Amino acid sequence: MTKTIELVFDFVSPNAYLIWQPLKALAEKHGAIIEVLPAFLGGMHKLTGNAPPFIRDAEIKGKNAYAMLEMNRFIAKHGMTKFQMNPHFPFNTITLQRMLVALEPEKRATFIETLLPAIWEEQRDVTDTELLGKILADGGFDAEELFAKTQDPAVKQQLMDNVESAVERGAFGIPTMYIDGEMYFGKERLGQMDEQLAM
Repeated sequence: MTKTIELVFDFVSPNAYLIWQPLKALAEKHGAIIEVLPAFLGGMHKLTGNAPPFIRDAEIKGKNAYAMLEMNRFIAKHGMTKFQMNPHFPFNTITLQRMLVALEPEKRATFIETLLPAIWEEQRDVTDTELLGKILADGGFDAEELFAKTQDPAVKQQLMDNVESAVERGAFGIPTMYIDGEMYFGKERLGQMDEQLAM
């Protein structure tokens, strides 16, 4: 029986970029599929009282420095030499997340792979609608249609529902994954997910 990895996803998190390729490799290893669940991290933070680590942990001596050390270890382990922090971070992803909701599930991976390099390798400002439209068009998407769908009340509501559903299931940040109903938070849980998928 094919297993599913549910991935709660928002482009704003650098960890969403960092986990994407290793998670794909893990899914391929076990013959699993990845189901992308678009959410809005800002909304998740509001509902849970959470905050970005660099803000939340700013006053804790050494904690953010250690987080960067762990991030750099992960980058080195997985050979992510193109990764760069985006100078526009943190940026508003509501438009991107609504687009992701509006897309057919089978097109979401291509959409993600079109935008992740633009954001986290090329440091582009995806809040610039003209630039975003060009990136999408270059990736083979109908940018005008996607922009129009971001104003669809049903799409807006679905994204809000996704946020509420993720929080109800215990999610508080990105990336959150579920396998067999078990929740895994963070890119550091790949080993645990590997074990779960092997069962």
